[in-house]
Amino acid sequence: MNTFFRTFALCSALVISVCLSSCKKDETIDTAAIDAKNLADIRAYLKTNSLAADSTDTGLYYVITKQGTVDSPTATSTVTVRYVGKYLDGKEFDSSTSNISFSLQNVIKGWQQGIPKLKRGGKGTFLVPAKLGYGYSNYQDIPGGSVLVFDVELISF
Repeated sequence: MNTFFRTFALCSALVISVCLSSCKKDETIDTAAIDAKNLADIRAYLKTNSLAADSTDTGLYYVITKQGTVDSPTATSTVTVRYVGKYLDGKEFDSSTSNISFSLQNVIKGWQQGIPKLKRGGKGTFLVPAKLGYGYSNYQDIPGGSVLVFDVELISF
């Protein structure tokens, strides 16, 4: 009986060892390479579409397409907007069919930084790199590492 358990233990250890060594290890995401590609893709998009954009030091590019009036929201404001979200190829992935309200504290960093660039009634286009959007891994239907383009109208705040 003792030999049986010893053999069983050795076989079990061997099976576990083979399973563990054959498991694929998590691949490290090269965020620096994705960031560099995002930047190149954004610059190509701006050139192709003849857009002159401003940028933040974090990598958000934005174009103010309609000046609003007087004041701008802060990063902690609750805002009401209309928007269309699309990929660089123009394929739409999201939009508001009517006005939508939310706290800027509850949205992606690209919006937290971009919406305060608008004034009440203003419109703009935000080119949001992955690091300011939904990140480097797939998020719902959005592929990881995606640059997102948002056309946004700030209704009120």
